[in-house]
Amino acid sequence: MPQASPAADIARHVPSAVLLETRVIAVLRAAHARDYAPVIEALLAGGVRSIELTLSTPGVLEQLPQLTRRFGDAAEVGVGTVTDVGQVDRLVDAGASYIVTPHTDPAIIQAGISRGVPVYPGGLTPTELLAGWRAGATAVKVFPASTVGPGYLAQLRGPFPDMAYIPSGGIGIDDAAAWIRAGALAVSLGGPLIGDAFKGGDLQDLRRRAATVRTNVDEARNSL
Repeated sequence: MPQASPAADIARHVPSAVLLETRVIAVLRAAHARDYAPVIEALLAGGVRSIELTLSTPGVLEQLPQLTRRFGDAAEVGVGTVTDVGQVDRLVDAGASYIVTPHTDPAIIQAGISRGVPVYPGGLTPTELLAGWRAGATAVKVFPASTVGPGYLAQLRGPFPDMAYIPSGGIGIDDAAAWIRAGALAVSLGGPLIGDAFKGGDLQDLRRRAATVRTNVDEARNSL
């Protein structure tokens, strides 16, 4: 259920129990969504349980219902690269647990709130990030994060200490802990985590990478 922000009377959905426990989102892009299942299995085996599918991958809408049925007890499956408010209802109806956008669109945020799912809108500047937060985002996605680095997030928390941040874009496995120490709610990893898994790469290597990033993030969180 949405909860009111203490800083303003804004309804926003709280982060899921899965995200609060694991603090890592895996971003999946493939040639087709039918290729997702083995990769998701490897990620779950490594302890990464929040899975972001991307609408830029063909077949996501069609494959999403069976993926949520298959992995729903072990993972939360959200959808990213959402750029149009009309996509929200279809994705939630198909089973999406959360919505991620590459940009800040208050209409998409409100649509997610009305359908009962968290929304993580992308932004980079203070103006963009604050606009997403004030519209009711569960957390704002700092994107592309690798262009600014964890120090940028630490500076943002000066004027915006109550805002929840999820950096995304170019974050490496060895970089994840620094973002958590800088104050990120969670980290979002794509290529550096997934590697060559969709191109015939060893899924055991993917499992090990997932386990490593979970260990790094857990240790960083416990050190705070």
